[in-house]
Amino acid sequence: MYLKKLELNGFKSFAFPTTLELSPGVTAIVGPNGSGKSNIADAIRWILGEQSMKNIRSQSGKDLIFSGSKTKHKLGKASVSLYLDNQDGRIPLDYSEIVITREIFRDGTSEYFINKKSARLMDVVEILAKANIGSKGFSVINQGMESEILKYTPSELYDLLEDASGVRYLQLKKKRAERRLKSTQTNIEKTTAVLRELLPHLNFLKREANKARKKEELKQKLSQLQRQFFGSKIR
Repeated sequence: MYLKKLELNGFKSFAFPTTLELSPGVTAIVGPNGSGKSNIADAIRWILGEQSMKNIRSQSGKDLIFSGSKTKHKLGKASVSLYLDNQDGRIPLDYSEIVITREIFRDGTSEYFINKKSARLMDVVEILAKANIGSKGFSVINQGMESEILKYTPSELYDLLEDASGVRYLQLKKKRAERRLKSTQTNIEKTTAVLRELLPHLNFLKREANKARKKEELKQKLSQLQRQFFGSKIR
């Protein structure tokens, strides 16, 4: 599996649709300062699920969209598509090519697509985790990041080791299961509280139902006795 192609449209300085064809092995992108080399790394980090604007050198989502120039008006959205060659089946999907797309609009909303089908961030993270790729760790190394590891907390180092050892996907499944269990426990507690509130009312309703049933029985018995009494009088 390798990064096959990168498509950028409206992302930062890429005002026009731009396609980077990549081949197996080492690819170098060179150019003068300000030509957008770092924006390519930002685009890859962003599409891998990066949520921190600081890590992609931006203040807000609007900064990711081309803001206009003398020859080109500003755009309403930006999109990046990442093409992964999956001939070896490293990502367990029935596709020889995995295309992950992320779009962002000026109102801040963001959308993900996997092979042109709408997806959630969780879906993208899980798929990439199966291939030991993610926004965390060192899948993408920006300038100065080589020294950042020295400042990592034990928790951050633990996450990094998970990525490197290939158990990140299992940890994601574990955390998702824990969230579901916690949510279920919360629902059970809420249901128990509601039942506790309704129980006195339920007992009251049972007593009222018993009274109504007894009243109906007495009415039927009274009606029967009245028929017998008046029948006897008539005779």
